[in-house]
Amino acid sequence: MWSWETAREGLPLILHGFGITLLATVFGSLLAVVLGLGIAVLRRTPSRWVTLPLRAAVEFVRSTPVMIQLFAVWVLVPGLDPLVIGIAVLGVHYATYTSEVYRAGIDAVPKGQWEAAVALSLPPVRTWFAVVLPQALRKIVPALGNYVISMFKETPFLSVITVNEMVHEANRFGSDHFAYLEAFTLAALVFLVASCPTSILMRKLEKRLAH
Repeated sequence: MWSWETAREGLPLILHGFGITLLATVFGSLLAVVLGLGIAVLRRTPSRWVTLPLRAAVEFVRSTPVMIQLFAVWVLVPGLDPLVIGIAVLGVHYATYTSEVYRAGIDAVPKGQWEAAVALSLPPVRTWFAVVLPQALRKIVPALGNYVISMFKETPFLSVITVNEMVHEANRFGSDHFAYLEAFTLAALVFLVASCPTSILMRKLEKRLAH
C-alpha cells in the first residue's frame, strides 16, 4: 500500500536523479540541434563522396535502437564517463532526426531568396545565416521542440549504462526500501510535471509562428 512517509523519504533522491535527467536532456538537445544543422547543410553539397557516406551513417543511426547504441558505445569506449556517453549518443541519435527537420525547413525557403542572395553577391556564410536559416527556423522551431521533449522521455534508457538519472534512482530506492510503487509514481509525476508545460509552450509557439 501507498506510504506518504516513504514517498517523502524518496523524493530528494528522485529530484537528484531529475537533475541528471535534465542535464542529459539539455546538453543532448544542444548537440542534436547543432549537429543536425551540420548534417543538413553537408547533405546539400554536390559531392557524392560526402553525401553518400553521410546518408548511410544517418540511416544506420536511425535504424538501430538508442538502447543498443548506448550499450555498444559504453562497451567499446571503456573508461569514459557514462553520462558523457549518454549525452553523446542521445545527441547523435536525435541529430539524425533534426537534420530532416532542418532539410524540410531549408527546402521550404522560396527559390527566389536564394537567387536574390546570388544576385547581391552575398558570401555563402552570410546567405545561410542572414537569409536562409532565419526563414527556415521560423517553420521548424516547434518540431525541434517536440524532439527535445522526446529525448527527455527517453533519458531512462541511460540507466542501461549506469547513469544515475531519475528512473535509475527510483529503481534503486524501490529496491532498497521495497517501495517500488512510491518510487516510480514519484518519477512518473516529475516527468509529467516537467513535460506538460513544455508541450503547452510548444503548441503556443507553433500557433504564434504560424501567423
